[in-house]
This record gives sequence, structure tokens and C-alpha cells, in this order.
Amino acid sequence: MARKPAASAPSPRRTTSSGAAKPLKGARRTTPSPETLAALGPDRLIGLILGETARNPAFRKLVSAALAALQGPDAVAAIVDRRLAALEGARGYIDWQKRRAFTTDLDATVTVILSELGPLDPPAALDRLLRFLDGADAVLNRVDDGTGAMQGVYERASDAAVEIAAGLDAVQAGRFALALLPRVAADPYGPFGRLIRDLVPRLPAEALAPLDAGLAEAAEALAPTEAPRAGKGGEAVAFRRDLHRVHLLRVRQDIADRRGDVDGYVALERAIMPERPDPLEIARRLLDADRVGEALDWVRRPQPSRLRVVTREMLTAGDFDAAAPERERLHLEIRILDALGRGADAQALRWTGFEAMRDAGMLRDHLAKLPDFEDEEALERALDHVGRDADPHRALAFLVDWPSLDRAARLVCDHRDAWRGEHYRLLGRAAEALGEDHPLAATLLYRRLIDDILGQGRSTAYPHAARYLLELDGLAGRLGPAALDPDPNSYRAALRRAHGRKHGFWSLLKA
Repeated sequence: MARKPAASAPSPRRTTSSGAAKPLKGARRTTPSPETLAALGPDRLIGLILGETARNPAFRKLVSAALAALQGPDAVAAIVDRRLAALEGARGYIDWQKRRAFTTDLDATVTVILSELGPLDPPAALDRLLRFLDGADAVLNRVDDGTGAMQGVYERASDAAVEIAAGLDAVQAGRFALALLPRVAADPYGPFGRLIRDLVPRLPAEALAPLDAGLAEAAEALAPTEAPRAGKGGEAVAFRRDLHRVHLLRVRQDIADRRGDVDGYVALERAIMPERPDPLEIARRLLDADRVGEALDWVRRPQPSRLRVVTREMLTAGDFDAAAPERERLHLEIRILDALGRGADAQALRWTGFEAMRDAGMLRDHLAKLPDFEDEEALERALDHVGRDADPHRALAFLVDWPSLDRAARLVCDHRDAWRGEHYRLLGRAAEALGEDHPLAATLLYRRLIDDILGQGRSTAYPHAARYLLELDGLAGRLGPAALDPDPNSYRAALRRAHGRKHGFWSLLKA
């Protein structure tokens, strides 16, 4: 039987506030939305879905799970269980060519658990998420996850488990948290260690006590009972057990914080670090608990040394702040002094902190608390102090950030030979800030950056050098006669003579 020609589809329409239908206009006719898709009709949508399921395996899984959800949670769980069993039994290596499809498939599994199983049976969804996370190490060890995308799928699953568990009643949530303990104790630095720390702030209050008791028992089981056996193997086992114990105690500290139990937190900190508990963490909690005198005692105790990885690039680029620990301590001590009503002591500490570390926040707070008309004199004294800094780079950073651009420009011109191109982030930022009103200072800094890049042959930075040279062209007309030696034309000619063979740089200027 011949099929009748299909009637032409009506134009997508929307309803106005008066109830009258109004055609959609422009590009919105082809933008997928509930109203535009509704205009296609069920037959057309079914055709599109079937076509996509044939092309896209991950999408086919989502559609199959949605259909299974019509039969109930057991049907969806069966689909998920089959996929999890396949993941658990797989051993083959996934190279970079297959990584994207594999990651998409993993993400689809998580989506099925969350979108189809979760609304029907939250505890069952949690069970599958835990099983999925259980296989994280095995999967990640056989995949070339150079982009970190696959790790992101497991983080999504962990976050989703926290969200679902937080929505359970107190009994179910507590039971779920306790069920995590064996996994956390076995590998505290794996996915379950992160999960339980994220979960503690979301648990019902009634679930905290049993979890804390379980953690205490697990940590006690890991406590050293005798000296480790001589030899590398025994020491390694003891070290690993201690790391696991420390992580469990950190989770107990999270619970103490949740309860507002400062003494419990301090006791756990002493158990973790008997020789050097963290005085700042303790002082901060004592201050929040309005135990200000005790907080002052702790904040003034010697700070334990903390291992920090610092590269040469971090030092030269200014990404490493060696004074950060002392800066943090001073800010906290100032808060405590203010809470004690010792405003004069807090003011004195703000000034000494500024002098020692060029801390702009401390200076601003100091000035804000001075009587009227005294702040301007104090600011001039402070900026004079900055200008005398033995390290002109540190002084320039402060003056640009404050900002005091007139002083920054004078500093640049007075120390023309001091600027080092390795501080490229500071010099570039300063040159940009000074370019509007201080063309000479900006020119000096741009030249120093260009000379360093070309002189060192830093080809990856050639685009920056080309941009700096174009900035110099714009600044050249604003320089006074004989303001600079060599003058702009001579400087460019000298660059051409010295670096004419660096075609990768000069080609950027032709574009």
C-alpha cells in the first residue's frame, strides 16, 4: 500500500503570556529545547534516537538503562552489574587511541547508576558506586590516562556517592559510612579515603559517634606495638602502617571539627604529631571557640618545619613565597590580639609584619585603623621604606600591586641595570601597568625582557618577545628627545644585527 506524503511539520511555536501562539524566530528554531524537539513529533525523535544508538555505544547503554528503569530497579541493577563484572575481569591494556571511547563508556556507567538506579533505589546505587570505585586502581593501571579524564570519572563517582549518602536517613547513612571503614583502613589514600573525608561534613549528627568509634578501633589496630624489624622491608611496612593510621586519625579530626570539639581535635593532633603538633591549626580552632588566651599561647609556639617542593623556576618567576608560613602566623596572631582587645599590640604587629615581608594587607589594615590625617604620613613612610629595599624586584612588585606607579617608575629608572629577565612575570606585569603614564620605565622593562628572551634563545617565549617589541613601537612616539640610549630605531637595528638569524622570532612580526 502506497504511503501518503507526510504533511509538512508546523513551524515551532511558543505561547505568549496572553495564551496566543507565537512562532519562534531566527536561530532558536534549530536550537534543541523542549519546545523545538516537541515540534518534531514522536516518530521523528524515535528515528533520531535509534540512529544514534546504532552509532554511539555509550548512548545505546543510556537508552537501554532508561528502558530497563521502566521495569524497576532490579533490571537497571542487572545492566550495571554486567558492566562492572566485565570491568573487573578485563586485563588488556588501553592505549591512547582507545582511551577516549573507554572513558566515555565508563562515564556512561556512572550516569546509568545516577540517573536510572539512584532515583529508584539509592542504597543499591551506592553499592554499585562503591563497587565501581573498588576497581579504580585496576582500571587506571591498565590505561594510558595522560589527560586525567578517566581519573575525573572516578572523582565524579565519589562525589555522587557523597551526595546520595547525604540524602539517606541517619541510620542508613551511618551504616554506609561504617561499611566504608575496611576499605579506608586498607587504602586510606585511595578513592575511599577521599570519599569518607568528603562525607563527614554531610553526615547526620547521629551517625558521627559510631563512625568515630569505628575509626578509633581501626587506628588502634594500626598502632605500633613493637619496634619494626631490622631491614628495609620491616621499616617500609611500619612506615606504611603509620601513614594509614595517620589518615584515619585525620578523619577523626574532621569529626571533632564537625562536633566543635576543640579538645578532641588537639588530643588527636598530639597523637598524630607528638613532637610537633601544628600550633596554627590548634590556635585557629581555639580562637573560633572563643578560647582566646589559649589561642595566643599556641600561635606563639615555634612552628614545625614543613617540607615544600620548590623548583628553580618557581623561585625566579616569583611563584614561591618563602615567608608564607610566617605571614599566615602573623595574620592569625593579629586576629587573636584584636579579639583580646589589645589593639595597640595588633597595630604594632601589622607594621612589623609589613616591614619584614612587604605585606600589603597588613599595611592596609594598619592604615585603616589610624586616626584621621595620620594615615597619609604613615603611607609615605611605608612607601619610602619599600623604596629602600635591598631587592629592587621585591620593591617593584609591591609598588605595582599597591599601586604607586609614580614611585615604581622612578625605581625602574633609578635601577636600570638591576632588572633580570628571569623575573619575567613581574617585569611584564609592571611594564603593562606603567605603559599608560610612564613610557620610559615601561620601555626599559620591555627591552630587558626582549634581550633576555633572544639572548637566551628561548624559542617558546618568542611570541611574547614579538608582542613586547610591538609595545615598544607604540611607546616610542611618547618618549622625549634623547630620553633613551640607544633610541628606538637604533635599538631595533641592534636587535636585527645580533639576532637576525632567529627567523622564528622575526617571522612573528610579519604577520
